Amino acid sequence: MKEERKKQFLWAIFIFGLFLLNYPVLAIYDIPERWLGIPLLFLMVFGIWLFLIIAMAIFLRKSNSKADV
Repeated sequence: MKEERKKQFLWAIFIFGLFLLNYPVLAIYDIPERWLGIPLLFLMVFGIWLFLIIAMAIFLRKSNSKADV
């Protein structure tokens, strides 16, 4: 049962990532604003991407440590 929950959570992160990296959401940040010389759209794409990777890493590390106990 725990493996099934793990798969469901990873799928949920994937679907959430697809939503965040799709046109309607990214269009919000497609403005001519720059932060530290980098366009805001690029910062948001890579920031969301980093957030998804960190969320998966934390979840997998936490679920693996619980399985070891």
